[in-house]
Amino acid sequence: MAKKKSSKAASKKRVAKKVVRRKVVTKKKAGRNKMSANARRSQTADTSTRIGALARSIATLAAQGEDPFLDIPTRSLSNVSFEKATGLIEMGDATQRRSFFNLGQAKKFMQTTLIASGCSELLRQGKTTSIRDLFYHCKHTIEGTKENTFDEQAESDPIIEDLEVALASLREELGLYAEPKGAMVGPMTIVDRGDTIDLSRMGSGGYAVPSIVEEHVIQFKKCTADFILLIEKGAVWRRFNEDRFWKKHNCLIIHGGGQPPRGVRRLLWRLHNEKSLPVFVLVDNDPWGYYIYSVLKQGSINLAFESARMAIPAARFIGMSSFDAEAFGLPPEVTIRITEQDLRRAKEIREYPWFAQKSWQREINHMLKRGVKLELEALSSKDFSFITDTYLPQKLLDNDFLD
Repeated sequence: MAKKKSSKAASKKRVAKKVVRRKVVTKKKAGRNKMSANARRSQTADTSTRIGALARSIATLAAQGEDPFLDIPTRSLSNVSFEKATGLIEMGDATQRRSFFNLGQAKKFMQTTLIASGCSELLRQGKTTSIRDLFYHCKHTIEGTKENTFDEQAESDPIIEDLEVALASLREELGLYAEPKGAMVGPMTIVDRGDTIDLSRMGSGGYAVPSIVEEHVIQFKKCTADFILLIEKGAVWRRFNEDRFWKKHNCLIIHGGGQPPRGVRRLLWRLHNEKSLPVFVLVDNDPWGYYIYSVLKQGSINLAFESARMAIPAARFIGMSSFDAEAFGLPPEVTIRITEQDLRRAKEIREYPWFAQKSWQREINHMLKRGVKLELEALSSKDFSFITDTYLPQKLLDNDFLD
């Protein structure tokens, strides 16, 4: 009987411990959810305030009998500059005025206010939607005419970008997202809208990076990685994942399916700035690979107003280099002759002030001199896993990268 009582007592203690643990976990989860909810409310309030201010300025002008207008910052090369001090592409002060009473601008003026209204409605409801969905939400025939507000999504997408720069808010802060693209895997645990996800147990496909990765959506619970490797192509990323490169080298590996979408870029920015993780970029050796690195490092013309929240000036270019064919003994038959388009693009990139360093001039000039480009897959001519077993480990060991 004594044994049974002690057994029952022990069982009760175990149950009590489980209940306590469950309460602690529940409190922690509630705390995280509260923090993310607060972040979301703060962000929504800020963006909604800006939309409201825009609407009031238009209404005030109309009430005064004046021509309502919007001033949209100019998204062009002529209105951006490279700031050496920050290492970022930054937007200038030039704007384009969009007036309601100007026949050539009236439709775009109306479209801009319509998109702003749709975003305001999303924020009020606490919802998000795709840019395609917003196009259909705003598309209708204007009463008494045969004129549609929008005919194609190609009309609404640039208007969304105009609204972003006018409000100094990212598309994601307007409640909008694009089709998700990109995947990640590695020694890290995140919380995605309340769900805890271990990124080291994601199978062959990895964690699909969502379009919106802000703090109110994704929180970093635990990260033991030493660095991040951005890989240009999903197929090459799959080789790294299959070979467990991330486990052998204790890193996060991520791809963006070519030019990384905003979700991937924002996630990289957050990891670099919040977790102090170095970022290495692995792309094809061609002008387009150089450009992918450039956008990640310095920012882009379209999003110059948000370079400080998107670009990573400390990102390092680890490959492929135009010197890698000789350095790793790749046969000439795996190279691809550069096209006239490649040639023009390479010469344009060479003139960018952020590629003015001697090391980058040497890199680009060597590609032009050889007249060929290289894909990452060319390394498979040595062995299927040459890229993960030899090439990249050697580059990392030798600190063989460009800044």
